[in-house]
Amino acid sequence: MSRFALVVLCVLAVIPGSARGQSPAIEPVHVAAGTVLTFHIQTRLRPIGGDALDAFPVGTVLRVKILNAVDSRVNGDGAEFRGSMVSSLALGNDVIVHPDAQVRGLLALLRSRSHPEGFRYELIVTGVTENGKAYALTAFLDPSLVDPGASAPPVARVAAKSN
Repeated sequence: MSRFALVVLCVLAVIPGSARGQSPAIEPVHVAAGTVLTFHIQTRLRPIGGDALDAFPVGTVLRVKILNAVDSRVNGDGAEFRGSMVSSLALGNDVIVHPDAQVRGLLALLRSRSHPEGFRYELIVTGVTENGKAYALTAFLDPSLVDPGASAPPVARVAAKSN
């Protein structure tokens, strides 16, 4: 009988200490067409090009008007979105990218080490086209590449301005 009691005691001790699995629900992202979002340049996808965008530091702000609605419940991982620049990017007196330049981006499902659900959706700007010249870049809603975690949700999920 003492062995049975020992087994029951061990089982009861293990149950409350079991790790909780990650939730299968991923916080959805919905951005209406016409919404203006602030993205932050992180790194260049192909920095070898030596174009004018190489001079902009990490964290440079891109204000982008989203031209087509993005909804993670409808659009899957890797879905493209289009946008246009709201403000210009300038170096000194030289305007490198003018307002209304075309912006392209992706809805991406990213693995998130610190996020309680394990994954999160993120909008990523992958390029800007100005007068037929395409610039490759990477820009996120969050100003840093570090996982924002559950306590700091991206701007698109909290308060997005519409025109």
